[in-house]
Amino acid sequence: MKKMVSRFWILAAVTTLLALSLAGCGSSATNAPAATTAPAATTAPAATTAPAATTAPAATTAPQTAKLNLNTASGDEFLAGVPNMGSRMVREFLEYRPYASILQFRQELGKYISADQIAAYEQYVYVPIAVNSADAATLQQIAGLDATEAAALMAARPFASNEAFLAKLAGYVSETELAAAGAYLSTP
Repeated sequence: MKKMVSRFWILAAVTTLLALSLAGCGSSATNAPAATTAPAATTAPAATTAPAATTAPAATTAPQTAKLNLNTASGDEFLAGVPNMGSRMVREFLEYRPYASILQFRQELGKYISADQIAAYEQYVYVPIAVNSADAATLQQIAGLDATEAAALMAARPFASNEAFLAKLAGYVSETELAAAGAYLSTP
């Protein structure tokens, strides 16, 4: 029986680590809450807890890896990809297209919902970044980029191409964050 319980905890720990590493692949810094809640579930004293129950919170609370482009995603994609999204909010998302900045998104949605709810939605959506005209807040959609670094990138404008922007960005973010940032850039 001891071997069986021991194997269960090893399996639960491996499963949780796998779920955490997959959750850590997201492009948002908000993966941290999922990472801190999942290990607590694996240390529960009850030996009857199934491994699936220990990994469920990490899988359901972590944002998806690929965020949805606010200017091109369909209503069905918003409903499927953004938790707690209702058809009324989908209409609001679509009504104000195209979004030129994340600030515009916040302002328009702020007419209907709280700043906290907008921040929750931003874990799953983004406004495409025009490298030569994006404001600091829109640039900060790139994981790992703070306000000072966004200002430095703005001061280095104009960029000849998205590749030139990414080369400059490489000095401010990790390789993983840099790889994810390329998907957020608008086409010139």
